[in-house]
Amino acid sequence: MSNAIAGIKIPDSKMARDATQLVRDTEPDLLFNHSTRVFLFGALAGERKQLKYDAELLYIGAMFHDMGLVPAYSSKTERFEVDGANAARDFLNQYGIPEAEVDMVWDSIALHTTPGIPQHKKPVVALVTAGVEMDVLGLAYDEFSDDQRKQVVAAHPRETNFKEGIIDAFAKGTRHKPDTTFGNVKADVLALKEPGYRRVNFCSLILGSSWVDDGHQCLHCDDPSHGHK
Repeated sequence: MSNAIAGIKIPDSKMARDATQLVRDTEPDLLFNHSTRVFLFGALAGERKQLKYDAELLYIGAMFHDMGLVPAYSSKTERFEVDGANAARDFLNQYGIPEAEVDMVWDSIALHTTPGIPQHKKPVVALVTAGVEMDVLGLAYDEFSDDQRKQVVAAHPRETNFKEGIIDAFAKGTRHKPDTTFGNVKADVLALKEPGYRRVNFCSLILGSSWVDDGHQCLHCDDPSHGHK
């Protein structure tokens, strides 16, 4: 792997090298290359915005952000983002990283599919999401130069039909725990890829709760099973 890509140096500490090897050994090439591009695009966004960030922590956040999609790190009940964040936390704790920095990396992974929040957090948190949004959604695509995009993709290629491939990876990593997609973008993935999937509706949860509020009349139905008076 080239030490510098589009002017961004890949961290080369022992911890960074160990993270690279772990992710390479654990994830398929599609996710490994995607995660590395997330770091590069995130770092490029940080340089463009003149943000001060720890490149090594950004690298760990980017490399681990999809680890929760693979069986070795996928729990039965947690969101895949939390699984990846927990994996990064356990990894960083082996190297004596201060708790505040571990928490920052944890947030960068746990929040990367929650639009509208990461950009208000610390740069490492904001830039992991910026890298994900660029590589998956093409957000801020034109804010990167043609040369930057070409260098990043030359070093870590987008597979043929990457768009479909990454959606398939999201589905494969979440279909065994569909309830964890409530309230995040992976519900859209299962709605597309899983024929039997049925979205949970937030308003239905409120209206169908066990609470009986005196003086409240349900405006949507007369079904007594909703527990309304």
